[in-house]
Amino acid sequence: METLATERVIIVGAGLGALYAALALAPHPVLMISPDPLGEGASSAWAQGGVAAAMAAPDSPEAHAIDTIRAGAGTVDPEVAAAVTAAARRHILDLTDLGTPFDRTAEGGYVLSREAAHSMARVVRVKGDQAGAEIMRALALQVRAAPSIQVMEGVMASGLLVRDGRVAGVELMLAAGGASEPVRLEGPAVLLAGGGSGGLYAVTTNPPRICGQAIGLAARAGAVIADAEFVQFHPTAIDVGHDPAPLATEALRGEGAVLLNHAGIRFMAGAHPDAELAPRDVVARAVFAEGQAGRRPVLDTRAVLGGAILSSFPAVAQACLSAGIDPVTQPIPVAAAAHYHIGGAETDRHGRSSLPGLWVCGEASSTGLHGANRLASNGLLEALVYGCSCAADIASCLPSAAQAPEVSLPPLGAAPPPGPQLVRRLRLAMTAGAGVIRDAQGLRRALREIAAVEAAQPGCRPLLNMTATATLIVAAALLREESRGAHFRSDFPRPAAEIGTRSRMTLAEALAVRDEAVQASSIAAITQR
Repeated sequence: METLATERVIIVGAGLGALYAALALAPHPVLMISPDPLGEGASSAWAQGGVAAAMAAPDSPEAHAIDTIRAGAGTVDPEVAAAVTAAARRHILDLTDLGTPFDRTAEGGYVLSREAAHSMARVVRVKGDQAGAEIMRALALQVRAAPSIQVMEGVMASGLLVRDGRVAGVELMLAAGGASEPVRLEGPAVLLAGGGSGGLYAVTTNPPRICGQAIGLAARAGAVIADAEFVQFHPTAIDVGHDPAPLATEALRGEGAVLLNHAGIRFMAGAHPDAELAPRDVVARAVFAEGQAGRRPVLDTRAVLGGAILSSFPAVAQACLSAGIDPVTQPIPVAAAAHYHIGGAETDRHGRSSLPGLWVCGEASSTGLHGANRLASNGLLEALVYGCSCAADIASCLPSAAQAPEVSLPPLGAAPPPGPQLVRRLRLAMTAGAGVIRDAQGLRRALREIAAVEAAQPGCRPLLNMTATATLIVAAALLREESRGAHFRSDFPRPAAEIGTRSRMTLAEALAVRDEAVQASSIAAITQR
């Protein structure tokens, strides 16, 4: 395998955190690795709600931090919450200067929406439900114009290079096509910003490529993964059989939309004092329960929005209309869908992982901000804050900025694609065993299925990255014998204590849990003969 070297910082991924970090690193030379055309295929571009930030009185960073801690169900790091919420306003102003067309009032202030578990309206938005796409569009234009940034599209990282306990570079392959060997690329620092894991589930709101690859890269290299069991399910994915499922933003409920079952009963009214604006885990379980009981849940926007949904929430309206639903006159069928992976590679305040030479930001990281249940619209905020922090810390470890030649790769081999049936089998196993509601029996069954899928196509690096992340999610969920936030165990339906502890696990430890589940099943099968 050919090995090349570059003086450029290597950024794996092209979502919000990656773009923002690349710009913040200037004038240090950067190479951004993107499997898709810049701005496409990233979860950030699909985010509808916006960015949470205290932008106007009577709101404050302190109130935002309190809401974050309350929603996080006992495992939020209070110092992280305070630091991130204090930085939020500055990053909104920075995005504005970079060209993001946030919705503004007639007086020039920012239009703010209220979302679940927020005590007041503080979500900055663009065109109602276009925040992610418009922020990404603005940043992509800046990145394309930056002389210090080289963007390499159509290429994916399939592994990390580790030498003497330090991440020294990446292994690269084509995202599709090609016929030659992969290439190793060494660099002074690696920033992993490649998204989450929603695509590991059969029902998800994530782009197809967001399926645990980034976390799997870190895990396979030996990084500590924190809070892997906490997968957040969005309660209002539009249930029309599409994969991925279109999203009906939480801002609709902030405007007053209500959840009904097929009999027209508003089932959230008796489930939580905040009804439709309860924390996401509460609403997701209620929607899931209605669906499981055959009482198909719907989101009704008709009374509060009527025809205004077409202009105020154009992405939602278009998704409905393309599926044959008129949201002006009909309620929107919804389901709980895997949406955001709270867990990821554990990082410190600077975005450093447990492996020297590897920084992580965005959904692939676990910073302690989200706890057990991410507060709505804090995901983009975290990507901004830690993208900037990673850039500053990486820059402090580099010599003075200098020009570097662009990287020119030889013909690359295609990453051997995982078999479609194996991917489908993996996604079904994760939904059945590690979905909205879990128990020990289902989790052990999922671990056995993951092992079987992995064994069916040995050596396939993209599949190994997926099964690594899946194994960590399920193993951590099996070991957490309580219910907390987004993690709900029907066999342990209550939290073990008011204040919880974060989980930390290496892939080797997770594989040991998986091996035990496989061996126990084999012994049971022999005993029954």
